[in-house]
This record gives sequence, structure tokens and C-alpha cells, in this order.
Amino acid sequence: MTTGSSTSRNTSTSSAAGGGISTFKGQDRALRADRLGTVGLLLSVLAATAPLMVVAGVMPTTFGVMGIVGQPLLFVILAAVLALFSVGYAEMSRHVHNAGAFYAYISRGLGGTAGAGAAMVALVAYNAFQVGIYGIFGFEVSGLFASYLDIELAWWIPALLAVLLVGGLGWLKIDLNARVLGVLLIIEVLLVVIFDIAAIGGPGKEGLSLQAFNPDTLGSAGIGTALCFCIAGFVGFEQAPVYAEETSRPHVLVPRVMFLAIGGIAVFYTVSCWALTVVTGPSAIVGTAGRQSAGLLFFLTEDLLGETFTDVLHVLFVTGMFAAMLSFHNVVARYAFAMGREGLLPTAFGRTSSVSGAPATGSMLQTAVSLLIVAVFALTDDKPTGDPTAPILHLFTWTGNIGALGVTLLMAVASVSVVVFFVRRGAAAAQFWRLAASGLATVALAVIIGYTIKDFDILVGAGADSQLDWMLPCIIALALVVGVVQGMVMRSRNPEAHARIGLGNEAFQLEKASETRS
Repeated sequence: MTTGSSTSRNTSTSSAAGGGISTFKGQDRALRADRLGTVGLLLSVLAATAPLMVVAGVMPTTFGVMGIVGQPLLFVILAAVLALFSVGYAEMSRHVHNAGAFYAYISRGLGGTAGAGAAMVALVAYNAFQVGIYGIFGFEVSGLFASYLDIELAWWIPALLAVLLVGGLGWLKIDLNARVLGVLLIIEVLLVVIFDIAAIGGPGKEGLSLQAFNPDTLGSAGIGTALCFCIAGFVGFEQAPVYAEETSRPHVLVPRVMFLAIGGIAVFYTVSCWALTVVTGPSAIVGTAGRQSAGLLFFLTEDLLGETFTDVLHVLFVTGMFAAMLSFHNVVARYAFAMGREGLLPTAFGRTSSVSGAPATGSMLQTAVSLLIVAVFALTDDKPTGDPTAPILHLFTWTGNIGALGVTLLMAVASVSVVVFFVRRGAAAAQFWRLAASGLATVALAVIIGYTIKDFDILVGAGADSQLDWMLPCIIALALVVGVVQGMVMRSRNPEAHARIGLGNEAFQLEKASETRS
């Protein structure tokens, strides 16, 4: 027994030293370590934010629909809120390394039952985000075919093809995915930066006005709803911990990448949004955005930088969305993997590909869900070449706002969990400033959640007689209830499995140590 125990420990040590995987359940229960460095992780995270889609879609919508000139200031405010959230969230990432991220953190602070509820909310919310982008992707690709090739193409054809392509890429090594995401992200960011420079260098009649940063521009009644619009543009930065098991030094890289992401996104969005007000003039931005809608950026670049630049921007708009879809796909697959590993989904989802080390079964689940939802919207579209409003006003808007609500809720609960986690461990004094930041973030995020639910009809463009304003948020509520009930049942029937929720591969290492001692 002594010899066997010694051999087991030596094998584990040797494997770890050689960069291999030391896991009780075997390699198929652990994601491959050492796949991502700082740059690869940062690019994977930033791709999910779809920066060009935010500049071309979210910003004109917020200007035109909400009539708020001070949108650049909103991005500054949101950046401050999310930075407060990140302080505690990043500290948790030093203590917990699990592809389940949100639900793992919540489990460690608030218990396995709360973690099970968070896991189901995360799975639904990120799926909703990912599927929604297929709608706007299909719409834009069909538009490119009509404009440049004079071919009428139903939106759901490129959307379904994209589902299959993303699903195939999801089976590959994460470092290869990171390279694909990185190239697409860097190109689209560079093009927006070129626009920003041109806009600031050639301002409209009102010159380089800073009116958009005047707090008085936020005095309208739609400020809360505008925050709901804008926070969706930041979703993605919080995904860094999902890849913790695939980095070499998660306790160092994950916090570093999160703060780099939130800082970079904040500066990029604030400057780009201000550039829109500069080139049109603060007094004209609302009216111009209302007339041009999602075509605002392309309308402005054609005048500033010419038709060729605008054509390239249109193409990069599509590739940027593809990068976001792939990024969200990878996150959903890893949540499914973590849930399968811990018994919250069938165990088949808790295995990885023997070739690439990717969570292949989780990738298949996300692909199947996407195919089903896009197919449902396609079948309800009774027009020969597709209803042009279906992918934007329905698929993208409905699911995008469901996802935003779910992720914001997870952020708020995770902030509470951070406080409880450190207080229970007697570290409240040592972590006081981090806990204070988490407390402030909880309050701010709760306010945004309240406005999101209150104004959901505005966010999804529902009519006065529509039931969507309560039905769509109920999807997140239903996911939460299902997850909590599952956690309660697991605690009653299988308390050992319930105790492992959120521990990830650490639970298997503890089980291995226990068996060795016995």
C-alpha cells in the first residue's frame, strides 16, 4: 500500500512537472492546460464583445431610440461599475479555477444549490447571446449578397451554415480558435480606430465638442433603459475565468486579462461613441441616428473615408460577428463541460475530445441548440427570401436581451458570493476594500437589473398588447428555478455530488487523496 501510494504521488508530480494533466478522472475530465497565454486569452475574451457590432449597432440604437446625447458618458459610468465588479471577481479567480466560472464562484460562496441555479442561468444566457448573433449575421450576409452579387438570399441560409462552421471550429484546439478570433478582432478594431481618427480630425460644424460628456445630457427619463442597452456591449470581458483551466498560470493571467479587457473596452467604446457625436455634432447625433439606424456608421464612413473603406467595413462587420459567435460558442461548451463533470448535466458532457482536448460534447450541445432555434425562426418566416425584420427585431433582439439580463443577474449574485466567501473564511479585514467594491457593484448591478425588467418592452420593441415584456424575462427566471430545484434534489439524494458542485477537477483530486489515505 505504501509503495503504491508513493508511486501514485510520484506519477502525479512528474506529470505536472512535464506540463501534462494530473487528474483523477483521467484526461477526458480535464481541459488541456497551457493552451492559452495572456494574448490568446485576451483575444478570446475581447472577441465576444464584438466591438464593431457595438459601434455599428448598439450605439446608433441608443442614440436614436433613447435620444440620449451623453452615451459616451454612460460607457464611462458602466466601466466604473464593471471595474468594481471585477475587483472581487478577479480575486475569486485566484482561489477557484473552474470552467464553470460564474456558477463555481457562486457555489463556493453561497452553496451548491445556489451554484446549480447559477449554472442553468449561465447556460441559458450565453446560449441566448450566441444564438441571437446568428440572426443579425444572417441578415447582414444576405444584405451583402443582394448589394454586391445581386442575389436574393434568405437570412436563415447563411445563419444555418454559420452554425455548422462554428460547431466544427468548436471541436478544434482552443489556441487555434484564439488565433482565428485574434485576426478577426484586430482587423475590425483597426478599422474603427481609423474612423475615430478621421472623425476627430475632421469634426462637424460644432467642432471637437465635449458636450457628450456633460452630465446634463443624462437627465432624461430613459437613462436606465440606455444603461441596459449599453451594458450588453461589455458582455464578454467576464469570460476570462471560463478558460482558467487552459492557462498555465490562471491565478496571474485571469485577473490580468479581465482588467486589460475592461479597460480596453471602456476606452475603445467611449472614444468611438464620442467620435460619432463629433462628426455629426452633438445637437444632430440623435436625429441622424434615428434616420440611419444601424446604418449610421457606414453612412458616416462613406462620406469621411470613401466607398471602398465602407465596403471593407461591411465585410468586417460580418466577420466580427462570426468571431463573437465562435467566442460565445466556446464559453457555452465549457459551461456544459463543467456541469457534466459535476453531475448537473449528463456525464457525457463532462468529457473532452482525445484529439484536441476541447469539450466536444458541450460543443455539440450548443450547435444542436443553435440549429433548433434558428430553424424555428426560419420556419415561421413565410416570405420567399426571408422577412428582413425577423432576424433583427426578433431573433437578435429577443435573445440578446435575454442573455444580457441573465449575465447581469449572474454578476450581481457573484458579487454577493465574493463577500460571503471571504467573510466565512475570516478574511473580511484583509479583503476589506475588495469586499467594499463588490458591495457597491451589487447595488449598481441590481439597479440595472431593475431597469432592464421594468423596460423590457422597450428593449425588445414589444407593442402595447404584447406579452413579450414578461414572457422573455421569465425564461431566465425559469432557468433559475429549474437549476435551484435540481440542486435541492441533488442535495437530498446525492449529498456527496452536491458538495462537489463548483469544485471542478479539484473535487477529483480530493477524492483521489482520500482513496490514497484509505
